[in-house]
Amino acid sequence: MRVKQHRHYIVITPVRDEASHIEETIEAVRSQTLLPTRWIVVDDGSTDGTGDILDRHAARTSWMTVIHRANRGHRANGGGVMDAFYAGYGALNGEAWNYLVKLDGDLSFAADYFERCFAMFDADPRLGIGGGVVCQLKGGEPVVESKGDPPFHVRGATKIYRRECWDQISPLMKAPGWDTVDEVKANMLGWATRTFPRLPIVQHKPTGSADGAWRNAFKNGRANYVTGYDPVFMLAKCVKNALVKPVFVGGVAMALGFLSGYVAQLPQVSDASVISYLRREQRRRLLLRESIYG
Repeated sequence: MRVKQHRHYIVITPVRDEASHIEETIEAVRSQTLLPTRWIVVDDGSTDGTGDILDRHAARTSWMTVIHRANRGHRANGGGVMDAFYAGYGALNGEAWNYLVKLDGDLSFAADYFERCFAMFDADPRLGIGGGVVCQLKGGEPVVESKGDPPFHVRGATKIYRRECWDQISPLMKAPGWDTVDEVKANMLGWATRTFPRLPIVQHKPTGSADGAWRNAFKNGRANYVTGYDPVFMLAKCVKNALVKPVFVGGVAMALGFLSGYVAQLPQVSDASVISYLRREQRRRLLLRESIYG
């Protein structure tokens, strides 16, 4: 029995070559006790039949819209997914909504996932960004993948934005690190952001699997540069990651990615106040003082 819909939420899903998992996500969204007002799926140049699968399902789902984008010929980390996301956002045409969801196309979750997420928002009027805890299936059981994430972080695979918070922090940055900058800015403006540990969401394709371990760590290091990380905090993060197996690989790749930002003179977050706030919080963390890092 479906509950009465009492919230207007819109889901935007950028996808690229997700034919192996997209139907699991479609089934998860369709089975929700609280259905979205609209679901916009942006096929970002898939070549594996993802677009055909989406069109087939959208033809019999009135609230599902598919947007097809041309294949650019390569993955564009960070910026590519945000370009696709905003292609979906631009299709809203001023529609009313209370919550905006950015959702990946390789996920599955319980039928009451969104209903329970919104209960979290109801319980905390200061909560601006939230989402479930990302897990991987191991032995048929969901195992939390994001154990090392700071408490303010919500994985980019599943983000729910409260309208009032979104209006203050948007537009999102179209570059690697977008899914940290949004949270940092929200916290700077007095909002809370957090993952919901009791609401698992299964990601069927491990984070960064399309890039490989070395490239993924390098990419994350570069994203940390773009985000404006404090160099001393970044050094501590690289040392910590160097101790994770395979030893040294993650830490070294992350450090090189971070340094490559300086070498290439990549643009960082345009709002200097966001970088200043982030670095202050990171220094407080290094000094074991209260911060957004816990």
